[in-house]
Amino acid sequence: MKQLFNCQKNPKDTLINNLTSHLRHKDFVQAIIRWYRVQGRDLPWRRTNDPYAIWISEIMLQQTQVDTVIPYYHRFMEAFPNVYSLAHAPMDEIYKLWEGLGYYRRASHLKEAAAAIVNDFDGEFPHTYKDILSLKGVGPYTASAISSIAFKLPKGVIDGNTLRILSRILNCQENIAKDSTKKLYQEIMDQLIALGDPSDFNQGMMDLGAMICTPKNPACQNCPVRDFCQASQSQTQKLLPVNIKNKNKEDIYFITAILRYKDKYFLIKNKDGLLSGLYGLVQYETESPRGFEDAFYDAYHTSVRLLEYEKEFRHVFSHRVWHMSVYYGEIEGPQNQELADHLYTYEELQKLPIPTAHKKILDF
Repeated sequence: MKQLFNCQKNPKDTLINNLTSHLRHKDFVQAIIRWYRVQGRDLPWRRTNDPYAIWISEIMLQQTQVDTVIPYYHRFMEAFPNVYSLAHAPMDEIYKLWEGLGYYRRASHLKEAAAAIVNDFDGEFPHTYKDILSLKGVGPYTASAISSIAFKLPKGVIDGNTLRILSRILNCQENIAKDSTKKLYQEIMDQLIALGDPSDFNQGMMDLGAMICTPKNPACQNCPVRDFCQASQSQTQKLLPVNIKNKNKEDIYFITAILRYKDKYFLIKNKDGLLSGLYGLVQYETESPRGFEDAFYDAYHTSVRLLEYEKEFRHVFSHRVWHMSVYYGEIEGPQNQELADHLYTYEELQKLPIPTAHKKILDF
């Protein structure tokens, strides 16, 4: 059994003290790298060394599955092939390409960061961890991924995959939802990554977690580092990692309306908050159609009448759940300029960036 660290005895000190395991650490790293170079996933952003392209992929991969990201990545790179094109692009155009990918704030952060690269770094993508981390929307994980993949800097990535793998390798029951555990594993990853190719090791750990060391039913028989895995030896791999989150989702209840005025639909552009910059249906936290009609009149100084109940829709965000009772309605009052600014034909509607929560109601 090739033991890397002894997490169970003293998890806080396990990293520094076991220097005699150096060669075993290197064997572990090289086993990951060898496996990755043969079995790693063929992904479009891995066919380039362009840090701009790698950055775009890493931002898209935040909170989003690889298979979902691939077509978005291709379309985005075709529309904005370099940082200058992204920095000068209209925000609505960026949002439209992002439509359906979720977590839309990432898109606005991309444009803001692109402008910073053009203005502060003369259009050259920053090549130090500190400078990459300074970009809007880039946290420690994303900065580590870009640093290691694009510039071969020894910065280990900490995400769900690496946390799960290390928990099992160490047979460690420290809660990976805790910052103290993530800090410990960051130290371990930074020590390990210095022993091999940073890009291949980080990507190998990501792929091992996605393909072999999966959350449920890990394929231990196919694992290239099974000999190092204390959980496999102890038959505890299905119990790990411990991931107990203290997080409650907020439930919000709306009446949401598909409103028409003659041959046009009424949508509003969100100016701030969760879906800033996107166009959505009108909705209010009210318990009756009459309450909706009154709230609409107060906001837009014109009358609306809800005509028909459609159905209930539910959409889950990371920290909240929208429960939407959907109605059809029509605007009855005279058209004023404030009203006209929110009216769109069906053809125009299809060109607007609309959040998934409302797009599935419109059912394009």
